[in-house]
Amino acid sequence: MAAKRSAGILLFRLEASGPLVLLVHPGGPYWSRRDRGAWTIPKGEYEEGESAQACALRELGEELGAAAPALELEALIDLGSVRQKSGKVVEAWAAEGKFEPALLASNTFTLEWPPRSGNEREFPEVDRAEWFEVERAREKVLPAQAPLIDRLVDRLG
Repeated sequence: MAAKRSAGILLFRLEASGPLVLLVHPGGPYWSRRDRGAWTIPKGEYEEGESAQACALRELGEELGAAAPALELEALIDLGSVRQKSGKVVEAWAAEGKFEPALLASNTFTLEWPPRSGNEREFPEVDRAEWFEVERAREKVLPAQAPLIDRLVDRLG
């Protein structure tokens, strides 16, 4: 069986102090008490035959909501891919963009919670979004995704 594949976008903005990157915190009970090493770039899985870039743009909108920046394919900076501990391969791009975390309106998923209770509950895919300075972002992001931040810093010079 082939590894699952995701595609996502690392949003950044340039400040006098250096670049800031936008990370999102996964929603749901499994992640609720996790912080350091739990954040991620906005991303989602894509199927065979689907464009990874198109998936990344779609997922940005689904995870951030209506306030997500409208980006063009030409604006995307290729950051390559990383393999997460689970084996999932994440293809990533960076793009300069604006987003106000207070306007986060993520889509939701349904999960039986508590486990084996028979009760289904809805949870947001993303429960928080925040702009981080590069050093802080490296601490917050899933360890396998940290190289994406480093690649962005390299591309920005």
